[in-house]
Amino acid sequence: MPRLSMVQFLLQKGYIKPDQVEQATKVAQQTGESDLGKVLVGLGFVGEREVIQARAQEQGIAFADLDRVQIDSSALNIVPERIVRAHSAIPVKKDGQNLYVAMANTSNIAALDDIRMASGCRVIPVLAVSGAIEDAIRKNYTNSAPAETTPAVSAIKPQETLNNDIRKAIADAGVRQGREDDDGQDGDAEKMAEQAPIIKLANALIQQAIADRASDIHVEPQQRSVRVRYRIDGVLIEAMTVPRNLMAPLISRLKIMADMNIAERRIPQDGRIEVRHTAKEYDLRVSSVPTPFGEKIVMRILDKSSVMLGLEKIGFTEENQIKVEELVSQPNGMFLCTGPTGSGKTTTLYSVLHKLNTVGVNIMTAEDPIEYQLNGITQVGMNRKAGLTFATALRAFLRQDPDIIMVGEIRDLETAEIAIEASLTGHLVLSTLHTNDACSSTLRLIDMGVEPYLVSAVLMGVLAQRLARRIDPNNRESYEVPAADLKRFGMTFSDPEEMVTLYRGVPAEENRMTGYRGRTGIHELMTMNAEIAEMIVRRVPLNDIKGAAKANGMYELREDGLHKVLLGWTDPTEIMRVVFTAGF
Repeated sequence: MPRLSMVQFLLQKGYIKPDQVEQATKVAQQTGESDLGKVLVGLGFVGEREVIQARAQEQGIAFADLDRVQIDSSALNIVPERIVRAHSAIPVKKDGQNLYVAMANTSNIAALDDIRMASGCRVIPVLAVSGAIEDAIRKNYTNSAPAETTPAVSAIKPQETLNNDIRKAIADAGVRQGREDDDGQDGDAEKMAEQAPIIKLANALIQQAIADRASDIHVEPQQRSVRVRYRIDGVLIEAMTVPRNLMAPLISRLKIMADMNIAERRIPQDGRIEVRHTAKEYDLRVSSVPTPFGEKIVMRILDKSSVMLGLEKIGFTEENQIKVEELVSQPNGMFLCTGPTGSGKTTTLYSVLHKLNTVGVNIMTAEDPIEYQLNGITQVGMNRKAGLTFATALRAFLRQDPDIIMVGEIRDLETAEIAIEASLTGHLVLSTLHTNDACSSTLRLIDMGVEPYLVSAVLMGVLAQRLARRIDPNNRESYEVPAADLKRFGMTFSDPEEMVTLYRGVPAEENRMTGYRGRTGIHELMTMNAEIAEMIVRRVPLNDIKGAAKANGMYELREDGLHKVLLGWTDPTEIMRVVFTAGF
């Protein structure tokens, strides 16, 4: 059989896709990295194990999967430990005068000569993953450190060892990557879920996600495997693939950790996992839904100890920050934060509460669920089964002498009416609403059934927002474009050929070869005045309200995005991704 190149092998096995090769090639050219396999691994497109296997095939030598093979003790005994450690090369099998040695670099002539001289054998190198070689050395030589017990989620582990933990967990469960077996009966899955390899696998998935700064973990059953994806800086990336015959025990283990009913697979469930990692507390909100191939699990990771509080930390321009601070300093009225799910609305409201939280005020919140615990604030989590809804909580709050009330979301007319009543009777009400822009929130409240005169009477301001990936400040470069290229963002110019300096991220290991690190807010702040209030009462078209809001100082999302681009915080591609919709 003819040899395939590394890329051809990975494509043929289905480990990568052609568009991923194209993307990795561009990154390699930009960064000057000559090792395409390293770039593919860095981008999260494929695992190191698969790349090493492909290289072995390309070079025409054997691949040793040290997580699965049994190392021959007779081979270990003929090579001194000091030589093994010096060259990170471990003998795995002795066949007559042939000694097979696992190495990460099979062209290391000095290592081959030393092992040949010490053993008196003909040395045949085989390729292996470097991390697996180090683990095998620790396990098989007397002076090695004792093996660690199965780590808890709270254990502190170096990031580079996490993929090895996952590989070992799969290997210990007695499976081959990509192998398709039956899922097993419920009882078998439950028993396996309590076994060390599955516990270790579930823990390692969570540890890897936290180490990679992920906000969500997606465990998705497919027809032949289980795909695990992490959302990092707002974008999903494929982290790993788990054999399908580990699906049932892995899902059961995660549901056990979240205190969910593992026997119930037909309806969605919610749960929560509390963990500690590197001295920080994390709260994982777990959700399961049934799919044709099994239950999909999504875990939202919340860092309880370092929630980003403070209006100055969420990407406001100086002008917008001053306006927001003025609005929320009012003794009564309603301030709304709008945007799609995951746009940072709750974080913004928490930042406002953090600013308003003093000994002299009584702040109460109704949340579903409570995402972060805030000292000095009374937080109430919703429980629909027990009859505790936003509306019932608000009614109770009005008898608790509050100064400031936060409602997690206005979803229906009953909640909206009570929130408006609270703002009319001397309370500052903060809440969120699902609309695409700031001006649409007025129409949304009216569509719910709220009288227009009440909307105009209580609404002080509406903040629409999105989250865009931020250029890695430590790895960025400048470039120039004609000003005309930024016309769609609302940029005005006298000379269309005028050149404007922008910035873009440079792929590096610190930013997972994406050029981005962290996110920043893109905002659209509508403040009320007499003209806009009168328009709301008259139910004028949305475009007229938007025109009046812009005349009153509102910058649209795309215009605020342009400002962040010119500051070098993000780039036009990100603004296009998170802001622009059909019709712009």
